[in-house]
Amino acid sequence: MIPESFIQELLARVDIVDVIERHVPLRKAGANYSACCPFHTEKSPSFTVSPSKQFYHCFGCGAHGSAIGFIMQYSGLGFVETVEELAGNAGLQVPQQIVARRQDEAKKAPLTEFMGRAAKFYREQLKASPRAVDYLKHRGLSGEIAARFGLGYAPDGWQNLDQVFPDYKAAELAECGLVIDNEQGRRYDRFRDRIMFPILDQRGNVIGFGGRVLDKGEPKYLNSPETPLFEKGRELYGLPQARKAIHDGDSVIVVEGYMDVVGLAQSGVENVVASLGTATTGMHLQKLFRLTDHVVFCFDRDSAGDKAAWRAMEVSLEHLADNKNVEILQMDSRQDPDEYIREHGRDAFLAFSKNATRLSEFMVRELERRTKPTTAEGRAQMIHEAKPLLQRVTAPVLRVQLTKAIAKVAQLSQEEVEAACGLKPLNFGRRAPPRSTHRPVARSIEHQLLENILHQPERAARLPLELIAGDSPEEAALRAIADAIDHGELPTQLNSGGTRVGLLLEHFRGSEHEATLAQYTSALVSGDVDEEALEAEFGDALERLRNAGLTTAIAALSYKERNGGLSAEERQHLAALLMQKTAAAARARQRD
Repeated sequence: MIPESFIQELLARVDIVDVIERHVPLRKAGANYSACCPFHTEKSPSFTVSPSKQFYHCFGCGAHGSAIGFIMQYSGLGFVETVEELAGNAGLQVPQQIVARRQDEAKKAPLTEFMGRAAKFYREQLKASPRAVDYLKHRGLSGEIAARFGLGYAPDGWQNLDQVFPDYKAAELAECGLVIDNEQGRRYDRFRDRIMFPILDQRGNVIGFGGRVLDKGEPKYLNSPETPLFEKGRELYGLPQARKAIHDGDSVIVVEGYMDVVGLAQSGVENVVASLGTATTGMHLQKLFRLTDHVVFCFDRDSAGDKAAWRAMEVSLEHLADNKNVEILQMDSRQDPDEYIREHGRDAFLAFSKNATRLSEFMVRELERRTKPTTAEGRAQMIHEAKPLLQRVTAPVLRVQLTKAIAKVAQLSQEEVEAACGLKPLNFGRRAPPRSTHRPVARSIEHQLLENILHQPERAARLPLELIAGDSPEEAALRAIADAIDHGELPTQLNSGGTRVGLLLEHFRGSEHEATLAQYTSALVSGDVDEEALEAEFGDALERLRNAGLTTAIAALSYKERNGGLSAEERQHLAALLMQKTAAAARARQRD
């Protein structure tokens, strides 16, 4: 973990305007800056950057965050990599955690250099092999698309890489997976007579390869092994090339094969990536959801594709939010996506992709198919299989919708399914408003307090937490902010250095409160703020909160007095509460 104090110092040192302007041209718009959003396609600027709050927000797609959040979303880097990049630009000495990471990367540098040299060799061999070029042409690929993805060819033969590496016995060659040492101690190239697909990290370094046979042979695809550079469960083929198209279209299609990615890109469908010979992982989902809210998994219609679709659905349940959407697209013939688009064209594929099944519908349909709930036993089996799935759903509204749909098929009530699956019923009577491009309406005191505190987080230290004891998302967020300030996790003066909002959002990144806070971000860049008016509003909200607390306490004691009487101490307490209530009413009349 990177120390919170270092994040505070980093966000105090960097200027979000400078950070964003390196990637997006900004124009002054009053106290703020504006631009066309880099995360979705638009003609009129709705992307706003606030230098005073060190915060950005798009009124079109809802993207928002600090300088750290922008780099993560724009560049697709992880949190640590982003902090490291910003710290380097700001001239800050990074903490030991990042120093250790840099030392680890320094150890990997020779491996990265070896992989780059191998990729160059494979590209040169492709140009020199008419057979490999003819194969790619037969698959409908142009020289331009081959160059864009850095495609190459590993010639037939056992030790071709000795042309590239003078020391063919170097340990690094085996460590990065380019060669294999057999039991007899003989070394040979891992990839032979295969079209080579370089796998890139987010910085454009080659970290692995996928090799496809030209003719018939097994395995059809051969991947690099796990190495210090390459971890299959973390990487997605084609992501660096697809990032802009994913941003522009606000969606991504995840396919099974390298050739599907390249073939679809050749036909103009560029927001496509592929898993690397492994099932979908949570890390894959996290990477994709940083870039878009809409993920479509595309699988072949065969037993392997069906299993992959179910696995993708299971993994997605743990990473969904109510504003994130996952769909399953299954090809309706024995054609894979590459074959389909070559035969039918781009428009036909895009039209076909609109038939993708929403994750909720896919889950209920597959549960029905597996359990056949036409009998009491089948319906009981359906609930049994649905239980671990529903327990994994992290999106509250979606979970309720899934529970209702399963209850309908199982001929049970929603409450019965929740009880059978061990689910705590969700109370939506005071839920947060849905994300909107407009400033959320303060429908309760808690709504108003949270919006106000996001303008001045240090006000959370003044909250009477004993009166904010409910289970609504707003009350939980208010308690968390106050607790973080009380325990020194956030500085008391969050406005020093202009880092108040960005720092607060970074502190709660990945927590249960992140989505709640996001609902109110549009108000933070809506223009000039009258601090005196906000302070008056905060004081008024506290007064109404205390008044509501008095009313509740008086009602409870009055009820007890009518139904059994009060002790002398309780009568004295009731009298004191009534006096406070009268004084509060007098103050309210004076304000009016």
